[in-house]
Amino acid sequence: MKRKLAFAVLLFATGCNTSPETEQKLPAQSEVPEYFALRPEFEKNNGYSHAVRIGNELKISGAVSMDDKGNLTAPGDMKQQMINCYGDLEKVLKYYGYTWDDVVVENVLTTNMPEFEKHSAYRKMIYKKQFPAGSWFGVRELALPGQLIEIELEAYKTR
Repeated sequence: MKRKLAFAVLLFATGCNTSPETEQKLPAQSEVPEYFALRPEFEKNNGYSHAVRIGNELKISGAVSMDDKGNLTAPGDMKQQMINCYGDLEKVLKYYGYTWDDVVVENVLTTNMPEFEKHSAYRKMIYKKQFPAGSWFGVRELALPGQLIEIELEAYKTR
């Protein structure tokens, strides 16, 4: 009888509290944010990170057409600014082992929507499998004088 009682107490003590709400889980190592700086000095001086990966999700700040010192490149040239933005975005994707097929959201901000639409076919060279979700925003101005476009991405990859 003592054995049955001890077994029942042990079973009760170890088996009753297994609901997910009461279990404490520590975050997995992959859930710790990983920050990436494409232009470390410029980003530090301006208070942002170019990208953050948490688990399988990668969020990339708006890419703009600039050199490593933060100076605008290709002023007044929408297509070249687009090419430069996508070039920087690809560097970040590759750093983390992502491809354009992993991009799930693309948001474009532009000061000249008709000019952007004129060159938007360039995106077909980037997204060969499918287009991501996203939005296009016409804005009055962007961070750098003469800047015509800024593109931000979110990507997801099963690891």
